[in-house]
Amino acid sequence: MEIEFKNLLNESEYKKLMERYNTSGSSVWQANDYFDTPAFELRNHGAALRIREKKTGLVLTLKEPQDDGLLETHVTLSEQEAEDLFQYGLIHSAEMNQQLEKFELTTSLEHLGRLETERFEKQLPSGLLVLDQSTYLGTTDYELEFEVTDYAAGKLAFEELLQTNEIPVRETKNKIVRFMDRKALTR
Repeated sequence: MEIEFKNLLNESEYKKLMERYNTSGSSVWQANDYFDTPAFELRNHGAALRIREKKTGLVLTLKEPQDDGLLETHVTLSEQEAEDLFQYGLIHSAEMNQQLEKFELTTSLEHLGRLETERFEKQLPSGLLVLDQSTYLGTTDYELEFEVTDYAAGKLAFEELLQTNEIPVRETKNKIVRFMDRKALTR
């Protein structure tokens, strides 16, 4: 289970946090390629499927909503397995296919596009501060994520972080949801 709090930032707030928490020099690049059926059957269930590419390799992740966070299923992919998903909508992992069965997909998965992120992380006493600059489908956005192990304590620390930095609380959808919403507008 992943417990994290999110808040969209404007570019000015992003730069202010980068400076305040001295995150320069510790960036990690990653790319997310998103998959769904043409009718967005996973999205309609609140779930999402992606391949994350990092310098360390490829990981296929299914995210499913739960009461206090997201259930994530991760499977490491070879280049060929990733290519089979891109080209044919095929997943070789029995574990991942078993997780996907509950959605009763009626058509094949297809590649919807890519979101690239430059990520900066800083461990704070109350949680992991993550600052992301993401580019996808002709747009760039900025986001603060705060990853914690305890929901109640983490929520208080996150709210204090926003207040201390004079950042308004903004309803913030997951990157996958923001990507899918934008993709739906372009169809």
